[in-house]
Amino acid sequence: MIITIEGASEEFERKLLALLAEHRDDLTVSVGTAWDGDRAMVFLNTLNEDARQFVRLVVESDGHLEAAVLREAFPRGLRGPTVALTYALKRGYKQGWWPEGTEAPVTVIYGGGPQDGWRQASAYKMSGEDLLAFRAALHRYDATMSRPPWGEEAPSALAVTAGWGADDDVPRALHDDPPTAPNFPEGETR
Repeated sequence: MIITIEGASEEFERKLLALLAEHRDDLTVSVGTAWDGDRAMVFLNTLNEDARQFVRLVVESDGHLEAAVLREAFPRGLRGPTVALTYALKRGYKQGWWPEGTEAPVTVIYGGGPQDGWRQASAYKMSGEDLLAFRAALHRYDATMSRPPWGEEAPSALAVTAGWGADDDVPRALHDDPPTAPNFPEGETR
């Protein structure tokens, strides 16, 4: 039996956990490790720009991209983006964003045979289920990151900004009349 519960109150959660604890010898409780749009969005937000671009290229190639194409896109090498992906996955475990056992969304395909000592990556792939989640997350990410172009003139560097008086050398941090504090004797200010 698989049960998915969303939007439950804390009281319901406590009662359900107590019931599960009561029958723990008879039950196996597991947490879903599949990537969904929300998890994918968190993953993308924790990546640096190169790693995010790496994921984007794999997604845009329908989940399979030759390493040679990626090496052209990242002339400094693939180590930086792939290490960032690994660290983001581990960070998610540590922060509780996804459960232990959640597999990396992008995996490597090695060239050469198993007898080769060192094998270079020949391609990177993303499974079909993960591909749908990350495609949706990239769409959401792009929508939140795109800003309308600046339609006004840039402010003057010589203009007096808020918090500055015309004859001030530094911005004002206090009001003209300092407030009285509740722990000062009545009428006293500091």
